[in-house]
Amino acid sequence: MTKWLKMWKSVSSRQLKESAGVVPPVWQEEYFDRFLRSDESYEEKWWYVRNNPVRAGLVADADAWCFRGRIFELGEVS
Repeated sequence: MTKWLKMWKSVSSRQLKESAGVVPPVWQEEYFDRFLRSDESYEEKWWYVRNNPVRAGLVADADAWCFRGRIFELGEVS
């Protein structure tokens, strides 16, 4: 899992820099696996992740983030 996560962070960081002009670092160095234990927990995590671009100052409203609500194949990002 660690190798996969490292690869994901690398590829997604490059894509965000190229396509959206996001300046690295994008990811924190450490990570913690989290298991969702209930529907309530899932909803809480979804809203937290959904609002990450707002907290980062990339958009004023989460609805304005062009990558929201859809899973992108990395080759698909433009």
